[in-house]
Amino acid sequence: MSVIDKAIAAITPAPSAKKRAEATATAREAAVAGDWLSTALDHHEAIRAAFRTGRQAAPGVERLAARDALALVLNGYSLAEELVLYPAMARHGHKSQAGLAYSEQTAAKMQMAELETLNPNSDAWLDKWEYVEGAVLTHMYEEEHGWFLHLKGHAEDQDRLKIRYLQEFDRYVGG
Repeated sequence: MSVIDKAIAAITPAPSAKKRAEATATAREAAVAGDWLSTALDHHEAIRAAFRTGRQAAPGVERLAARDALALVLNGYSLAEELVLYPAMARHGHKSQAGLAYSEQTAAKMQMAELETLNPNSDAWLDKWEYVEGAVLTHMYEEEHGWFLHLKGHAEDQDRLKIRYLQEFDRYVGG
């Protein structure tokens, strides 16, 4: 992890696993089966699972496969959010949060690109993986703890959000 990465991590501590689990449970309670929120939460769980797989992967080829599997779901999810959910957040009173969300996802994409340059047999690869995981888990916490709950409660176009979110996710990941 770079000096800058370490400094950022030190000044922006991640929420605890307990707080993240509570936020996920609260968001699940607000979701309705098949709506955009339940789908986004399902994608969050797929991302968490992909991170666990990568942490447990053997150095080398297994790590590369884990990285590629994570990148697929992470990019599909982030593009769907960036094209559908974040503009809706901005329209419904959360412009600054939407801007922050875009910035965090861009940073995660840059970190994933750095991961591609690291030797999958090295400790540096695992350090970067864990750094990206921490940043993404914190981002998902922000969504589950407040941003998405606000959007669920205030956006009148829930059906359109569901359709468009799935379209964009499927465009990248494939339906």
